[in-house]
Amino acid sequence: MPPGPAPQQQPERHPIPGVKNLVAIASGKGGVGKTTVAVNLALALAKLGHKVGLLDADVYGPNVPIMLGTTQEPLATMDKRIVPVEIQGVKMISMGLLNPGDKPMIWRGPMLHSVITQFLRSVVWGELDYLLIDLPPGTGDVQLTLIQTVAVTGAVIVTTPSTVALADVRKAIEMFRQVNVEVLGVVENMSTFSCPHCNKPIDIFGHGEGAKTAEAYGVPVLGEIEIDPRIRIGGDTGKPVAALGENGAGAKSLYAVAHAVANRLVEVGAAAGGPSIQID
Repeated sequence: MPPGPAPQQQPERHPIPGVKNLVAIASGKGGVGKTTVAVNLALALAKLGHKVGLLDADVYGPNVPIMLGTTQEPLATMDKRIVPVEIQGVKMISMGLLNPGDKPMIWRGPMLHSVITQFLRSVVWGELDYLLIDLPPGTGDVQLTLIQTVAVTGAVIVTTPSTVALADVRKAIEMFRQVNVEVLGVVENMSTFSCPHCNKPIDIFGHGEGAKTAEAYGVPVLGEIEIDPRIRIGGDTGKPVAALGENGAGAKSLYAVAHAVANRLVEVGAAAGGPSIQID
């Protein structure tokens, strides 16, 4: 395992009341399909019978509403808390619902800290088995706000097999380790492509390099997701393939990731003496 800086002493971080597992979905760089994985993972866990929330913390590129096919604005309670929008069994909040259209968010660090803290603490999440947080790519202000504000159960790192993407994966793993957040594992997205004519696999971005990086850092591979036009079309049309169920077209590898993430959380919970939720 490559050497890295020793974990830093962190301030006390409190859990979100009612949330059993808070999972960060992260990537070292953009364009690797992190939000696609986050949305489909949330839907898969919900379809498997669990109470799931999805917080879109990618403030500059809040694409979760597009992928879930909604423009519904969240409501507010009498005490000025935010009621998340519920879609196919998933409770969701996103800046894309509060700032619809093409107007960009030109915010500095303190403003980002404020909105992420509000999404974490002022949203009526209720009782959840899993709250997934779709982080922006990289290791910036939003990531620091999250890991300094709440007790994160673990992080899922999404990458493609390309060398450029994997260079940034290593930085993401080191970031979470420095702040004592368990890295649940690595998901290799766009892992391979099956030729529709000869059915032979084609490694467009390479293949298996995510597994090598995970092995080097001593973390599991949570799954490999193929390049499948149905996954892309599902996200573009607001109809993610995971909504079709475990046997739905294009959904098999995504559900395999959902099972792997859930079972890793069982391991982490058992090691910490906390709650666990087993998925067979």
